[in-house]
Amino acid sequence: MTVTTYQVEGMTCGHCVNAVTQEVSKVAGVSGVEVDLGSGSVKVTSAAPVDAALIGAAVEEAGYELGGTVELLPQAGGSCCGSGGCH
Repeated sequence: MTVTTYQVEGMTCGHCVNAVTQEVSKVAGVSGVEVDLGSGSVKVTSAAPVDAALIGAAVEEAGYELGGTVELLPQAGGSCCGSGGCH
């Protein structure tokens, strides 16, 4: 499992969060989306890495702009390090 965090520019309210969540959720391979309005970040969970261009297109479809990738964390056994002790 892979978790990639992106920055999204222009989100200002709950409607923004819903629009981005809905569009990114439609991208093939995406199994989870968590949007944090305060930080302007979108955490995308997938079985394998998803092309950032596809995420960018989904964010643009929602009416916002992708600011870039913050981090890419491969996950084994449901945690970032495989030990299950991450928080």
